[in-house]
Order: sequence, then C-alpha cells, then structure tokens
Amino acid sequence: MSLFLLLLLAAAQFGQSSTGELHLLVTDSSGLPVQSRVELVSEANQVREALETGPEGTLVARRLPFGKYRVEVSRTGFATFSGLVDIRSTLPTEYTVTLGVAPIQTEVTVSADETILDGRRSSTVSRIGPETIQHRLSALPGRSLPDLVNTQPGWLLEANGILHPRGSEYQVQYVIDGLPITDNRSPSFAPEVEADDVHAMSILTAGYPAEYGRKLGGVIEVVTAGEARRGLHSSIVASGGSFGTASGYGTTQYGWRRATLGVSANISGTDRYLDPPVEENFTNHGSGSQLSAHFEQGLGDADRFGAIVRHGRADFLVPNERVQEDAGQRQDRNSHETSAQFSYQHIFSSSVLGDLRALVRDLSAGLSSNELSTPIVALQDRGLRETYVKGTVSARHGVHEWKGGFDLDAGTIRESFAYAITDPDRFAPETPSSLSFNDRAHDREQALFVQDQIRLDAWTINAGVRWDHYRLLVEEHAVSPRVGVAWNWAAADLVVRASYDRAFQTPAIENLLLASSPELDTLGDSVVRLPVRPSLGNFIDVGVSKRLGRLRLDVTQFARRMTQFADDDVLLNTGVSFPIAFDRAHIHGTEVKVDVPRWGAVSGSLSYANMTGVGYLPITGGLLIGEDVEESLESTDRFPISQDQHHTIRGRVSYQVLPRAWVALGGAYGSGLPVEAEGNLDEAIAQYGARIVSRVDIEAGRVRPSFSLDASAGIVVVQQETRRLRLQADVLNLTNRLNVINFAGLFSGTALAPPRGFAVRAQFDF
Repeated sequence: MSLFLLLLLAAAQFGQSSTGELHLLVTDSSGLPVQSRVELVSEANQVREALETGPEGTLVARRLPFGKYRVEVSRTGFATFSGLVDIRSTLPTEYTVTLGVAPIQTEVTVSADETILDGRRSSTVSRIGPETIQHRLSALPGRSLPDLVNTQPGWLLEANGILHPRGSEYQVQYVIDGLPITDNRSPSFAPEVEADDVHAMSILTAGYPAEYGRKLGGVIEVVTAGEARRGLHSSIVASGGSFGTASGYGTTQYGWRRATLGVSANISGTDRYLDPPVEENFTNHGSGSQLSAHFEQGLGDADRFGAIVRHGRADFLVPNERVQEDAGQRQDRNSHETSAQFSYQHIFSSSVLGDLRALVRDLSAGLSSNELSTPIVALQDRGLRETYVKGTVSARHGVHEWKGGFDLDAGTIRESFAYAITDPDRFAPETPSSLSFNDRAHDREQALFVQDQIRLDAWTINAGVRWDHYRLLVEEHAVSPRVGVAWNWAAADLVVRASYDRAFQTPAIENLLLASSPELDTLGDSVVRLPVRPSLGNFIDVGVSKRLGRLRLDVTQFARRMTQFADDDVLLNTGVSFPIAFDRAHIHGTEVKVDVPRWGAVSGSLSYANMTGVGYLPITGGLLIGEDVEESLESTDRFPISQDQHHTIRGRVSYQVLPRAWVALGGAYGSGLPVEAEGNLDEAIAQYGARIVSRVDIEAGRVRPSFSLDASAGIVVVQQETRRLRLQADVLNLTNRLNVINFAGLFSGTALAPPRGFAVRAQFDF
C-alpha cells in the first residue's frame, strides 16, 4: 500500500512554504516575443541568478524566497530594462517586460541595493545563498550544513555538531525540499546532506508559519535543486586537509524544456569525526557517503510532478577517554538512511493552487563495543520507518493570501539495547551485570492548519492557527495560534516587526522506548520512569531592520517560556542518549547583525548574540537512576541550561582582490558554557590532562571563553562560457588555541574543538 501511495502521488515542486515563482514574459513594443538575458537579484535573500528566456520570450524562475527582486532584462539592439518585483505568494507571480529600441529607456533603472531590505518580513529569518555556500569555510565530514547554520545569530553548535537554536535542545526541524525531518540530524545521529548538494537555505527562529510544527526551536529550510537549465551541466568538487580528511562530490543534470533529471553523489573520510574528550584524539575515524537522484516534469502550464530518492550512510568510532584507550576499548557506530519523496502541484487558476506531497524513509543507527570496553560493553540497534503526507491549498483574494491544509505522519520505532558491566566499581552493588532490551511502537501524528498573509499599505500581517494530535507513548493534542506583524517605513528604510508563536513540540524519539521500559526497573530500587510529554512554549520576538546605505542592520529581542523543557542524558561515553524533561525553562536574549552584501570589493557580516537560559526543577519526564532521584523529583531549584552561553560573536569579511580572486578573514568568540563537574581537581587532571582542566573555571562553573580565527583565499583559474575551475584554501583556528566546548557535563560529557588545521578545495563546473 505504501508503494502504491507513492506512485500515486508522484511529485513536483520542491520548494518551501516561503518560496514562490516568477513567470516572466518579454516582448517588444509590437507585442512580439524577445529572447533575452535576465538577471534576478535579491541582496536580502542572497539570490543572484543569470537566466535566459526561451524563443517564446518566457521564463519561469522557481524556488525564489519571498522578498523583493531586481529584474534586469537585456538584448542587443534594445534598451536594458530594470525594475522591481515582489515575490510574496506560492502562487506564480506574472510579470511582463516590454523592451524598447535603444536608446529609448522604457523604465527607470533600479539598483540592487534596493533589495537589501525586505519591507514585508515579519519573521526572524536568515537566507544563505549559492555564493555563500560555495565560499564557505571547509568543514569536517558530517558538519557542512550545521557549520553554515552556526554562522547565524541565535544558534550554538555544541559538541559533535549538534545545533541548538536559542537554547533549545533537539528542537531543530529540517525542511528538505519541502518536506519536514524532525529527528536529530547531527553527524553522530544521521547521514548528512552535503552542502555542495544545497542550492539555498532559509533559517527561521521566530514568526513560524502555521504549517510548521512538532519541532520549533529553529527551522532550517533546505533547497537542493537549483534553477533548471537546458542541456547537460555537471560539477565535480574535491577537497582534502588536516586530520586525514578527504572528500569528493559530483553532480550531473540534464534539462529539457519541461523536465529535469539530476544525479549527485559524495564520499568522505576523516580521522576527527567527533569532538574528542582528550587532546590525543583517540579512535576518531569516520566516513560517510550519499547518493541522490531527482526528476521533475512539467505537464502543461498547470501541472508539475517529480521525485527525489536518497540513500546515505555514516560509519564512525566513538572517541576514547584515556582510561578507555589504555583498556583497549573500541566502539563502532553507524547510521543509514533511505528516503523517497514525492509531490504533485496543480494550478487551478491564477488565484488558486493545490499541492500534495509525500515522504517515506527508513533510518537506522547502531552501536557495537568490543570486550575490552569499560565500564560497560554496550550494543544498540534502533530505527525508524516513516510515512508522511501533506496537502495544501493556496488562494489569493484581494489583500489576502490564504493557505490551509493537513499533514499525517505515521512511523514505526524499533529499539534494541544490551549491556554487560566490565567495571563493577563504577556501579551500585545491586546493579544487574547485564541487560537486554527489545521493543517497538507506533507513532501517529496529525495536524490541521490555516494561515493568512494580509498586506495593507505599509502593514503586513501573518496570522494562522494549527491543531496537532500526538500519540506514541502518551497522547496529547494542542491548538497553536501564530501571528506576525511588520510595518515598513519606506522613507526611512526601516522595518519594525513582532511575532508570537505558540509551540507544541514533540519529544525526541532517540531511545524513548528504552527510557520508558519497565524492564529497567531491574537496575535497582532508585529507578524512576516518567512519561516524556510534548513541550509547550510561548515565543515572543520583536525586531527592527534598517538599511544604512549598502548595509543592513538587524536587531532582535526575544523571550521564550516553555513547560516540559526538553533535554537529554548521555549514557557514559557511548553516545547513547535518553530524552528527559524539566518542569520549565525561561530563555531570553538579544541578537544584532550587520550584513554587507556588496560594497565595492567588500562583503561580509558581523553578529552578536546575548542569551540567558534558566531551567527549573523538578525533572518531569525521562529515566532517572541514582541516589539523588528523590531530590530531582522534589527540588524546585533553578539552574543554567546546558546551552546558556551569554555572549557569542561571529564575523567574516571578504575582499575581492582581483575580478577572479578573493581573500577572507573570519572569527568566532564564545563566553563559555556551564560546567557540571563533580570530583576533585586531581582526578580531572588525571582523566583529561592539565591543559584541558586549565581551560575551565571550576569556581565560576563555566568553560573559559573560546576564540577561533580563520582565513580563506580563492581564485577562479578557468572562466569560460561553459567551464569554470575554482580553487579555495582555508586555514582554521590560526592561533591554534585550545578551545573546550563542554567539560564533564552531566548531559554532554567533555568535548574539544579542533586545533589549527588547513583544507583545500577544487570545484570544476562544466
């Protein structure tokens, strides 16, 4: 039945909820079509595309993030046209350009600088375009996307590439080519989507549309398909660098008038896959691979379908501490994922559009330990099989842009776990020497939503409501209203915005069955299992955006109040994590960012984030084991949440030395995360080393501040009409500073950031 459903729903437009398309017609003064060159530019969205109309004078530009675009149309013998167009709807935007004979100018020329500020944006969103992705700093395998997201204010990349938006733990939602993925996508949990396979990204931390739910700490919209071009086009990327790191990526695409077929693949390996607990970087090799294919087909002017199929895997070791290395421990982990997604789009009229999408995927993760592992030998095999269906209808009427729909998510979760104790001194005498667990459960989730965008002169109002129903180990439902408002003072190049989001966030699925199993009661008398319930949150966000010449300044103040605040607990040094929940958390902060899209030869950005996060006991969900269980259940103490970094600064500036060569310098500063260390200083030095312990302020309960300085240089060696060869070299952590990410944390252990390293990357497009 699942296969039949997928074939029935064969799909199409792989955009996001906040993308539209432009239907352009170019004619001469007599109304005859003109084949011409078209440039689309939106500095706010980091979009700069050079396209061509067909002989019939038409062009369809898809997957354009909402915003203001400069459209420049040129053809020999005609005056160049330059105008502005607003893309605000998932419905196609029709735009007609009439070219006059040179030197007659039919329109006033507009500058790309006029697209720096989006006057109708009520959400807090950052756009990352193709150029930024292409010029990004080299990343270790599994981290190319998280590293890009981490350049934006409000995001914190903790140990092992795990992203935390505005203090949230495991509440990140990826929307990949229009379909949501809500499980953990860090390199230690799932195969990556390689950044070279990504065309553009939109990153939201407030002002969520009602169609998004389940995980709302932050939403990362990813578009892997670029604008289709006719003929055969290919690209090959190869890179290598420190820590024995090497990777290769290749893609090829063939475009017809109404169809596109593309295939891409990547493979990578490194000797520093995770963030190790000690400087020696023991047992830290990892490798990954992915293969994907996508197909799109237009059926006339009103229908479109397509499909994307992906398979990825990652195999890596768990880094040892010194005691484990001396004992000869080896722990192997792996993850595999196969997915197929489909959609079908139909334009009923110029004001009504229907969209139907589906996703099926199979995700698995495993852990194995050798007999020398200490203090336990752990084994795990868990997986998720998921089917997701989403249908929407969009309609435009007057000042209203309506969208309503439903989604259904049905999954089967399986978990197998076993351990055998090898060091009894680390456990209570009554702890069983071994345990074996095996279970599965069905996850059923449904949602209905409706939203409206209202444009009234300088005002833009986005309002919506969502209903969610969740049934796994507990059953709950909730109604979540959302509203966002933007006011554009055009004369002052100023936008004021505010939003409120009600969030209903479902628990993480990783080892949820194990943490809830009665079989764990055999571990001792001090075992308490509490159901992990969905988290409820109220998110308030207020901001100002101001254009200052060729710069854009964004200032945002936010506050989040959550009950059943989600966190996780890691089992020793295995990487096996269990979901837990605290009574509530209060998080607030300020974010400031200055963007310089292009100012002569200079471009770049600088951001500052100030955040304070406070959690409140008691623990209200999850697995509790130990002598302090009663205290955890009865205490009303407050504590800094594990992502409570008060000050974060990031910046990067690029200078175009020559038309084909550029250099860049970037840096990052973090004031340090909380420390939950127990035991005396001598024991910590023996376990981790004196240099690592010196990077921790035990009395203040904080890791000492971190700082990293990075440099890049790139050059286009070959630039022809159909061929281009580009080289880039990076040096990371120039000062070779020892940066500690986490130290002896109850929930996160100890992790070190990489020392100084280098990387080179070559890209050949043809």
